[in-house]
Amino acid sequence: MVFNSTALRALPALAAACLLSVALPASPALAQKTKTKTKTPPAPTFAVDHSVSIPSLDAVDSNVSDEVLTAILSGAIAENADALAGLDAASITVPEIAVAISTRHGETSTQTVFTLNDLVLTNVVDGVATTISLGSIDISSDEANAAFGTMSAANFDIGGMLGVYGLVDTGGRTTIETIYTDFSASGGSLTGDGLECNIGAVSGAEFKARPLKTSFVDMMALAQAMEDDPDSIDPALIGHVARMYADIFTAFETSEIRFDGMSCDGLDDDGQVMNFDITGIVMGAMSPGIYPSIAMDGFSVVVDGEGEVTLDNLTIKPMDLSAAIATLENLPANVDEAWFDANARLLVPAMDGFSFAGLTIDIPDPDDEDARILANIGGFDLSLANYVNGIPSDIDISASNVQATLPEGGDEAIEQLRALGITEVDASLRLAAAWDEASETITIKEISASGVDLGTIALAGTIANASADLFALDENTALMAGMSVAVKSLSMSVSDAGLVDLVLNMVAAEQGGDVTQLRPIYADLAKGTLISLLAGVADAAKLGDAVGGFIKGEAKTLEIGITAKNDPGLAMEDFIAAEENPASLLGKVNISADAR
Repeated sequence: MVFNSTALRALPALAAACLLSVALPASPALAQKTKTKTKTPPAPTFAVDHSVSIPSLDAVDSNVSDEVLTAILSGAIAENADALAGLDAASITVPEIAVAISTRHGETSTQTVFTLNDLVLTNVVDGVATTISLGSIDISSDEANAAFGTMSAANFDIGGMLGVYGLVDTGGRTTIETIYTDFSASGGSLTGDGLECNIGAVSGAEFKARPLKTSFVDMMALAQAMEDDPDSIDPALIGHVARMYADIFTAFETSEIRFDGMSCDGLDDDGQVMNFDITGIVMGAMSPGIYPSIAMDGFSVVVDGEGEVTLDNLTIKPMDLSAAIATLENLPANVDEAWFDANARLLVPAMDGFSFAGLTIDIPDPDDEDARILANIGGFDLSLANYVNGIPSDIDISASNVQATLPEGGDEAIEQLRALGITEVDASLRLAAAWDEASETITIKEISASGVDLGTIALAGTIANASADLFALDENTALMAGMSVAVKSLSMSVSDAGLVDLVLNMVAAEQGGDVTQLRPIYADLAKGTLISLLAGVADAAKLGDAVGGFIKGEAKTLEIGITAKNDPGLAMEDFIAAEENPASLLGKVNISADAR
């Protein structure tokens, strides 16, 4: 179930070539600024040539000549940035811009032509166009072809965009301002080597930005300097690049962006017909230091005669980059690898988590040609919050309606379930815990597992002596803090929805008895065993009665609570001692039980 790799590889190649062509006009200046070595550089393994053709241009009431406008559209943006930023024109119409790009990588070469049709700017005043639009874009290459419909935006601030990348003087502006509004693209199609895709529309209400602290020219110089000698990069250069990225993360702001999805038909690597679909994608609003959520709906991959994977929704939750940004902004002047090793966790973004719903899998089992992997997951959610030194201190993981067929010949646990007559499962799981700094406790909200027609078991509790040192950057400090935690309380709740009956019926069948006769015998046996084990413990008899009643079927829910008698609770030493003498814990806890 893999896309035709040849066609897909063409896409990043086209994008890379396009980006490189923009940078080419600045290369002479960059060479002058960054050339510090006299040795002959190695022959390049990757090279790009490009040419631009603009047959005609119609500028009405423009304060910039047609020749300069043609040069700008041909790539000479940096050289004419000031003129472009102050552009005035009633309208500018360019029927066609054709960009031919030739790339060479080793012995392999590719040819790509981008054709932009009907570029129109209207009512341009001091570098701000009331509207900007493209009638269509056509892309043709040796491996793939693409065609896209109209694109448009309003209030396009040409000078503002140039200022973002330091190509014009912004007068020291540091505020985020609107670059354009009402962006829309009508979508298009992609074909190549057996792959055909229909690509949906894209829209966004507003894009804002501020000038970057590192200009585009300096960015290219930094990239060139790192490429010149990748094995011995100056630590100061690493610090500069890291601070540049920190700045970029806070320089942009967008409204919600919507993509109407895509659908592709083609052949996989085995020549089988396949279909790939995404109904739609919504990227949430981006703000400085906050990477937005991304929600994808209606994902599916179907291979004819083989199987399919479908997903109703996948949501990547927002990420807060502010802590990582602050760390990067305060890098030492000569940062080295040791600094990154010591501070790696401070660079971890505070990700809120992710979730998905409606996952269905029906594919061949790679380990058994006669079997299939069949599974359904109704929903899954990972929620993370309150990061401390790169570690979330509030975690909630849950999965619902995890449905699967239990295969024959599986591991011991699966074979035990099959022995009970369980060939399919429909389970739900949850783990939720949170650390409270003020009380130095970890609250285990829930650790649970449940199965349809089986039952539920859930644990909760409190762990004391959980100091902030648990999250220390120093590993030894964190280890010592972990050794100092203590279990204050634990509670367990068991609800029977059919599992006890299954177990007792199996035991009765093995012993040739009747389950109605054996049930009270096993209940009394369990009761007596518990009372014997807990001799001398308060409420031992009550616990025995509760467990006995649960097994007997008189109650469907059993609740057991354990609380340490002394603060802070049961420490590591207590559990080490219990390995030799389990009864040593009995005098240190209070046990309660209830069955209903």
